[in-house]
Amino acid sequence: MTALRHLLSMIVLGTGVAPSVALAQWQTHEVRQLNGKSEALRLPARFQIVTESWDRVVAVPFLVNMPEKDRLLLLVGCDYPHRAFVLTSDDRGATWTDPRPARIGGNGKPSIGMGTGLAYLGGGKLVFYADGILTPDHPSRWFSDDYGRTWGRSSEIGPSSDNTPWYIWDPPLVDRDPQTRKLTRLAETGYHQSGANSQAYIRFSTDAGQNWGQSIKVPQWHGVNEVSLFRTANGNLLAACRTDVPQRLTGKTLDHFEGLGTSHSRDDGRTWSTVQKLYDYGRHHPSLVLMPNRNIVMTYVVRLGYVDDSSGFPQFGIEAVVSRDHGMTWDLDHRYLLHVWSGKRTGKTYWWPSSQATSSTRSPDGTILTAFGTGYRIQAGKQSPQAPRDVGLIEWRLNTKPVNADRTVRDATFDSDLRNVFDPGE
Repeated sequence: MTALRHLLSMIVLGTGVAPSVALAQWQTHEVRQLNGKSEALRLPARFQIVTESWDRVVAVPFLVNMPEKDRLLLLVGCDYPHRAFVLTSDDRGATWTDPRPARIGGNGKPSIGMGTGLAYLGGGKLVFYADGILTPDHPSRWFSDDYGRTWGRSSEIGPSSDNTPWYIWDPPLVDRDPQTRKLTRLAETGYHQSGANSQAYIRFSTDAGQNWGQSIKVPQWHGVNEVSLFRTANGNLLAACRTDVPQRLTGKTLDHFEGLGTSHSRDDGRTWSTVQKLYDYGRHHPSLVLMPNRNIVMTYVVRLGYVDDSSGFPQFGIEAVVSRDHGMTWDLDHRYLLHVWSGKRTGKTYWWPSSQATSSTRSPDGTILTAFGTGYRIQAGKQSPQAPRDVGLIEWRLNTKPVNADRTVRDATFDSDLRNVFDPGE
């Protein structure tokens, strides 16, 4: 997308060698849950900027939990151009190892470009996608068989059945046998762009990602690029879709103007419903978590739609919303504001401090860990490069107390100001 390509075209900041890192620490935090027209509810949480002491560019985090070891693994892109680094936590996110390149080349430098779409396959096996955006002529999947310690196997990502490039951002869907929990199928989504229009596809693998069937062009996903797949508690598939810049905003080339919607499949991904938009613009990069009560929590970034702060600076954030009917509807009037910050800059580069990616996972005790990218430390007035960037982490819980019955935002049209414009001020 346009903003990401601007990011990737900036100058290289360093050698890519992992620095010594001071331990990040949890800080007291507060998550706000909107309560319709009533006062927001304030929920205790914990927060840390995992990378604040690194003093480098760290972006696009993807977080997974490996339950056999009760270990978290975080994939991030370091420096410009982004290179794939990983770090782990054995205390549920309280402290982290030093970052290490996913793979070192013969020159002693990181050999894998930008990594996205990290997924845990079980039994110590993981996969992520590399170079699908950075160098789309040679995209690849990288596999680990030892809980992310080494990444020694790779496979080339072929084009779509239309022979178009297969751009990937989101993790593949990992399907398991409900009794044995054995991996049965992977499903991955890809997209290509033609001018201002995107088209998304889906394809499947039954051998843990080594071979893939023909891609399916989903007619309902015309105008859709990144697609995050999710298996709902009733057995259906849910697709959280990043939608193209609305036609009514023609001329807006920054990808922050793209939106968020959902699509559903009742036949294991062969056919899909029309995309139902939640937000027309400014919110995307979703990540989905299934709760023990079968509800779905979706986190996403807010890049546009917040009003400026009292000093006239743009604001950015991370939100979450809950579905209680397997993703058919979402409680927009009672969404969660996980973190909000001021960009502290204006002009053409106002967007530099913005949010970048969310990745959420549920802990055994019911807490949710949400990783996200942020440029909040980019200095006002600084022209180049966009540094430093950081990865934040929020540990939070859903509210268990009653809320009001307001449906004003949910009942509003997806392209209305009620849906898309909000003042996150206290």
